[in-house]
Amino acid sequence: MVHAQFDPTARQALAATAVEAKIAKDLTWQQIADTAGYSTAFVTAAILGQHPLPKQSAEAVAELLGLGEEAAALLQTIPTRGSIPGGVPTDPTIYRFYEMLQVYGTTLKALVHEQFGDGIISAINFTLDVRKVPDPEGGERAVITLDGKYLPTKPF
Repeated sequence: MVHAQFDPTARQALAATAVEAKIAKDLTWQQIADTAGYSTAFVTAAILGQHPLPKQSAEAVAELLGLGEEAAALLQTIPTRGSIPGGVPTDPTIYRFYEMLQVYGTTLKALVHEQFGDGIISAINFTLDVRKVPDPEGGERAVITLDGKYLPTKPF
């Protein structure tokens, strides 16, 4: 049976425990995702409390991390989503995404609406990819792809 959460506290505690186990076992998110059988972004988000994992994946991840049956069951629950508390984020990495949306949010909105019309880009029917590529001027660049289905607004 599918279960949904009302209080995010249990999943937040599990996320902390899972990250501690990941560190103790010296695993990468990619290794955990390979065990789960889904993308790195999806499995990472699930372990951090933002998605449920299917039963087989939840059990495999719980076993890999040594978390037990209760954790496997909890990983399958539909979470209360949202991982950033109110206000401006203070973590520098998260803040930079916030800053990008502050600077380019209206530009993205204008370009999306010009090309697609009135509607939204789904974060449900969605994929995320993060890649590291060389910077021609030296160093490295981050390429982040957000790929969501466009959902038009329908008059009713």
